[in-house]
Amino acid sequence: MHHDTKLRDAARAIYNTVYPGEEWAPLPFEDAERYGSVHYRNAVDAARKVRLEFAEDPGGHQLGLF
Repeated sequence: MHHDTKLRDAARAIYNTVYPGEEWAPLPFEDAERYGSVHYRNAVDAARKVRLEFAEDPGGHQLGLF
């Protein structure tokens, strides 16, 4: 995914937030990416879904947290 830097950055942010340490994911992001771990694939899938959500919101409405 090195060709899509924004998607990669989003996947990294999701990965590091959802799997904050070794007790959650056994690999740092770069290694998870290299090996295609399930944790990495889940983060990429989430990043793709978020990108679609933002693409479908052309008015730029901010998502609410609560």
